[in-house]
Amino acid sequence: MRETVHRHLGKLVAGVALATVGTAAMVAITLPGTAGADTSAGARGGGTRAGEGPDAVRPGVVEQAPAEGGKGTGRDPLTDDEIRRAEKIALNRQLLTTGENVDGGRGPQRLSVDLAEPEPGEADAPAAPRRADIAFYDYKNDTLVTKTVDLDTGKVERTGTQRGVQPPPSRDENAEAARLLIASPLGAGLKADYKDATGKELTSPDQLLLSGGIYRAAPGAQPAILDQCGVHRCVRLFTKVRNGPWIDTRSLVIDLSARKAAALDRG
Repeated sequence: MRETVHRHLGKLVAGVALATVGTAAMVAITLPGTAGADTSAGARGGGTRAGEGPDAVRPGVVEQAPAEGGKGTGRDPLTDDEIRRAEKIALNRQLLTTGENVDGGRGPQRLSVDLAEPEPGEADAPAAPRRADIAFYDYKNDTLVTKTVDLDTGKVERTGTQRGVQPPPSRDENAEAARLLIASPLGAGLKADYKDATGKELTSPDQLLLSGGIYRAAPGAQPAILDQCGVHRCVRLFTKVRNGPWIDTRSLVIDLSARKAAALDRG
């Protein structure tokens, strides 16, 4: 792995990496610059100071974002308060007591909380109830648990449990996968390439920018240790040095259920 990475250090290799895995995507980010800024005053000879003359450049004023309300309306995105309320309603005592999250802690791993689609006949109703769809992954028994919560009544309307269904990994799961990889002998190449790029030791997932995709076992395409991937929750990571290059870790798979890392067989 290390030789492959060294050939790419300092180059944008993520496009190649992510193009090979349908569950991962690159997002282009435009940083704020000086577009639209008025620099004419500084370009003129003998320009006026701020506050002088009709063309003077006045100090900018940064307005605070309005406070988010406790409850949204209509098809507004869920507020932070609604997300917390939905999760609290969905986590009944049994699930909270018996469930297990990605790092072995109490309660299942939250994957997502989204505004639910309206029921038939409610789409244009101004007083339609707001519902939330919540997805958890219970590492205790490798089960996806989904619930639909009515935020007005505080009741769980629907509950579903499935095995072998693997939604994209959450941020916490990507971080735990990286933590397991760093601690594994298979992470030696990642740590060596990080040190080559930064001059520092890699000890924590916080030092990396991470995205991930679910890996499913395919006959003859992996070592036996990964045969349960798909029933187990397995992740392939795409790792980037913060403010630095990408490091190629595509050949490594982290089985979060078994808490082990493995290298894919090279055919």
